Amino acid sequence: MSLITFLDCRRPCRILILVGLFQLSGCVTQTVRSVDMAPPQTLAVPPSEELLLDVGITVFDPNVPESFDDQNELNIQPEIRRAESNYMAYVAKNLLQSTGNWGAVRVVPRRSHAVDITVSATILHSDGERLNLHAVASDARGQIWFDKVYETLASKYAYDLSMPRDIDPYQATYNQIANDLLRFRIALTEADIRAIRTTAEMRFARDFATDAFEDYVTEKQPGRYQIRRLPAPDDPMLSRVRMIREREYLFIDTLDEYFSSFANEMFTPYQNWRRATYSEAIAYREERNKARARLLAGTAGIVAGVAAQTSDNNVTQYGGTMSIIGGAMMIKSGIAKRANAQLHTEVLRELGTSAEAEIMPHTIELENETIALQGTVDEQYEELRRILRKIYREEMGVSDPQANGKSAIDAG
Repeated sequence: MSLITFLDCRRPCRILILVGLFQLSGCVTQTVRSVDMAPPQTLAVPPSEELLLDVGITVFDPNVPESFDDQNELNIQPEIRRAESNYMAYVAKNLLQSTGNWGAVRVVPRRSHAVDITVSATILHSDGERLNLHAVASDARGQIWFDKVYETLASKYAYDLSMPRDIDPYQATYNQIANDLLRFRIALTEADIRAIRTTAEMRFARDFATDAFEDYVTEKQPGRYQIRRLPAPDDPMLSRVRMIREREYLFIDTLDEYFSSFANEMFTPYQNWRRATYSEAIAYREERNKARARLLAGTAGIVAGVAAQTSDNNVTQYGGTMSIIGGAMMIKSGIAKRANAQLHTEVLRELGTSAEAEIMPHTIELENETIALQGTVDEQYEELRRILRKIYREEMGVSDPQANGKSAIDAG
């Protein structure tokens, strides 16, 4: 019996065959990709200096699983991802600074009360073809500005050698973050802005002199802060805190030079890796999705065929047999597609291993830069805060209740 003749059979049989045809057919989709060359949005009228908010962008969370098997399953190259966490934060910082919408924009090793707005992000997925980033922005009051996941599909033209160096393949994500920040900033009143700046300063002061400034800021609810009162403008302790804050700015600005050098040094090997993985990442994702779809459809076809075997209708039983055969063929095809996806995984792993060898030395150099201190950048930042706190206490002639405890900034 030909397939066309068989489609004229009774309805139950016809349904089974149509299901089989659906299983065997492929769904072809095309995604239009373009390079985002548009600059981020800017304020029509630049704000006055006293209304500029300082922004701190923390080094991104690389989100690398501890398990080697999990790393392989997710196609994560640990050293590349670790480098990306520094590189992407610096790219975001530069783009945000270029808008003129903000005060100082700095990359910080961790959250700091020295800034008014903090942007943190976790890398969910990153290769040459797709970036998924979970970003959160909040101000010193604890107000969340946004908490969302961004996804950008790169265009192959983004890797053309003629493309300007300051246009990142994932420029759209950085633009969206900048525009989302501006959207919230526009909604703020002058009173809101002054409250944010004052709260940041008082929380910084409380971190260095808890006994003197603890009751100036209250935590109205978990993670939400409000000013209760303010010190006198000529308060000597406040003047000392402001001097300490300037020293922290100086350290962070010095770190910025290292982040800049790091970004320049890793640009070429990192861009080459992204360019090389672009087509492989697309092929891997397509083969993996086809494998999953065919395995699922094949299983459904077999289940439907087995169910049809219980019918008293011979034609339905025959249709069920065909469905079982079609399902088995679909599962076999799915297994083949999964094997093809594995081949692309191996290529991606080899490309990553090669890129790691070039990128890792730059990451190690960045993280161990010494600025009159020792250790990684993060350790140096913690050591700096310990030294600044000690200087403040010695100059004010007071004891340090946190000397043997955890820094208040880590707790808040």
